[in-house]
Amino acid sequence: MDRVLLTDRIAEAGEKILARTVEVLNAPDSDPATIRRCAADVDGLIIRSKLPDDIFAAAPRLRAVVIHGTGTDLVPLGEATARGVMVANLPGINARSVAEYCAMAMLMLARNVVSITRTLRTDTWDNARETGGKARELDGMTVGIIGVGEIGGRVAQIAARGFNMRVLGYRRRRDLLPPEVKASTLEDLLSNGDFVVLACPLTAETRHLINETTLKLMKPSAWLINVGRGPVVKEAALVEALRAKRLAGVMLDVYENYRLEPDNPLRSLDNVILTPHLAAVTRESRARASVAAAEEMLRMLAGQRPTNLVNPEALNAKRP
Repeated sequence: MDRVLLTDRIAEAGEKILARTVEVLNAPDSDPATIRRCAADVDGLIIRSKLPDDIFAAAPRLRAVVIHGTGTDLVPLGEATARGVMVANLPGINARSVAEYCAMAMLMLARNVVSITRTLRTDTWDNARETGGKARELDGMTVGIIGVGEIGGRVAQIAARGFNMRVLGYRRRRDLLPPEVKASTLEDLLSNGDFVVLACPLTAETRHLINETTLKLMKPSAWLINVGRGPVVKEAALVEALRAKRLAGVMLDVYENYRLEPDNPLRSLDNVILTPHLAAVTRESRARASVAAAEEMLRMLAGQRPTNLVNPEALNAKRP
């Protein structure tokens, strides 16, 4: 019987689909050493966390990997392809949840929620109310979205229709921008955005797109939200800008190194809100993605082509 390792727990419905056909194993945590050990004799992986770069050497039986979302940078794709391991993802399946996270982020940042809550817990009622005087309304503000795909398009709808915001968008195919979005250059978007939302994939062109130079284009009153991929932002440059108060603040769900280190300077800054790569994680999105991931995995283990094959070249590779 084939064996499938879940590096992160999935919804029960997905596990039940898998269990009809394969043995299901759950990793106790997502530490790279744990994943290497647990994957040593499995045939498939369903993942939400970044795999170790040497995972395929540690797991020679692997034939299939399904990403419980869209992030292909979670898998060493070149090695997977060379070894004939099919990799599939689930484009757009978590877009609703991530877009709602972005709406929450804009509200939390604009309303100064973290500072107000912290002050009320540690200081006086009057001082907490005074902190609330910095709060802003979203109505009439401008949000710039870098990467207007499934997620960015939903953010645009929420911002324009729900909050009466002006929406600027930056993407290669301007003809695919939704009606709520005004096409913009990167420079104009960064210069005019009260919020800048990063929802783009990680590519050679987007790596460190937000850096010392581009951060200087943003207004000191602006906020940055990253739900795309961590290395789109040059983290050292962002920390420097935040320390110098050249940005009002940020809310980050992804980081340059996948697991946020305990000594990362972002943890100590008072104008930062951090979450551990969970923008896509809601009960509803997990239910949808778990079933889709399970079905894709069973197709792949049966020797069939998955619906969303990331590396079709793997089909022609000779397995070791």
